[in-house]
Amino acid sequence: MTQHTDLPSDLLPTTVRAFMAAQIVRDGGTASSFLTEDAVVVDQGETFRGREAHAFLRDAGSEFEFTTEQIGARRVDDAHWVVTVRLEGTFPGGVAELDYRFTLRDDLVAELVIANHAA
Repeated sequence: MTQHTDLPSDLLPTTVRAFMAAQIVRDGGTASSFLTEDAVVVDQGETFRGREAHAFLRDAGSEFEFTTEQIGARRVDDAHWVVTVRLEGTFPGGVAELDYRFTLRDDLVAELVIANHAA
């Protein structure tokens, strides 16, 4: 059963909260530690698997200066969660709202899809 209610961060699973905290301070190494070994990360349509997914998270966005603010979150079901963030910075366009769609397995992120937020 999908729940579309915005949740406060403290109601997100510990793994999702810790991952997002690392993302907000731009600590990709810590963020990647919350992935399963065989994790899949999809960012704007590009897919990374396993070690490549871990490397992508460690290095993503390093060429730009930006801030990240969590602006929404919701539970889809016990294994699926969505966190919406607003990025502002020196990347093309300067502002973006993105959904981080998490699939959890054994308290780790098995899949992460990062895509434009659908208004």
